[in-house]
Amino acid sequence: MMKAWVLHGIDDFRLETVKEPVLAEDEVLVEVKAAGICGSDIPRVYRTGTYSYPTIPGHEFSGIVAGVGAKAASGLAGKRVGVFPLIPCQSCGSCHAGLYEMCRHYSYLGSRRDGAFAEYVAVPRWNLLELPDRVSFEQAAMLEPMAVAVHAMRSALGDEAFARNASIDGFDAGCSLRGKMNKSATVVVCGLGTIGLLLAMFLQEAGVSNPLVIGNKEFQKEMVLKLGIVEEHFCDSKTEDVQKWIKDRTDGHGADVFFECVGKNETVATAVCVMAPGGIVQLVGNPASDMTLEKDIYWKILRNQLTMKGCWNSSFTHSEKDDWHYVLQKLQDGVIEPERFITHELALEDLEQGFRIMRDKTEPYVKVMMLPG
Repeated sequence: MMKAWVLHGIDDFRLETVKEPVLAEDEVLVEVKAAGICGSDIPRVYRTGTYSYPTIPGHEFSGIVAGVGAKAASGLAGKRVGVFPLIPCQSCGSCHAGLYEMCRHYSYLGSRRDGAFAEYVAVPRWNLLELPDRVSFEQAAMLEPMAVAVHAMRSALGDEAFARNASIDGFDAGCSLRGKMNKSATVVVCGLGTIGLLLAMFLQEAGVSNPLVIGNKEFQKEMVLKLGIVEEHFCDSKTEDVQKWIKDRTDGHGADVFFECVGKNETVATAVCVMAPGGIVQLVGNPASDMTLEKDIYWKILRNQLTMKGCWNSSFTHSEKDDWHYVLQKLQDGVIEPERFITHELALEDLEQGFRIMRDKTEPYVKVMMLPG
């Protein structure tokens, strides 16, 4: 038996004692050592629900292999692991192309099947990423949101710059107007939740010095200043006219790349309105409601020949070139510190407190982490 937070319906989230998972032949039993609450977990628990009940949420996690199925290698026992939460079907066109994040028939730990807000979780062997000794469980529990941020960065700036974990010099390896970005190019990150902050961190590490960042909280400003971004490059959208602010800081040229990490009509519209000709709007944020496109905004996309790009999830292929291995290498090299964004650490029994903090926004937070002990 084990303790787990079980979702029985919308706003019916209970800490219970349940049976440990029964392993399929190709699965391992992971003892959870750290698990983060994702922003998507809040509506899943309190507003929209999930695909079936009862379900144990939680998809950002790391742990130790505590048991193995009949066809999972026995040598995995005792290994420290991170976990890619999307379980691809391995048979659709996307899977055959190695684009597992776009699988047509995927399952998912923490939403379509039981996840990590528990003492143990069953995980397909294929989804494991073994951790180097210097990577902590807390860092590894942030592999998933970090890989999402890297996926967006590579989508917008061009994969060639990152395929071999190489840094870019200025922006020479990216693509924008006339196919190449130059060193005067402007990169904007709008929305400074977990993904936006991690994206700002990875952009800086990759050579994009001092991106323009847009948030709406003093706490977010403190976080970006700790990343080394100068105060003049932070815009508080509550008090500033964002379009004017960007135009003023680009001498009227506008943004070459705009990462929209909010998922609202008004921020997508803002992105289109501030773009330089030939610029890239990289859509990252999950939509908060229905999205619409006004005629004037559509005209701006046409006349400025903008590229609007979507991205979702991250690449995990067991190749050194995928997003997860990119992040893991950066952790191993010690050049990124995602743990600086962990604002709350809670025991399993206290996890609901973290959910309420995020739902009600009663205090500043970035990453709320469950550490079962």
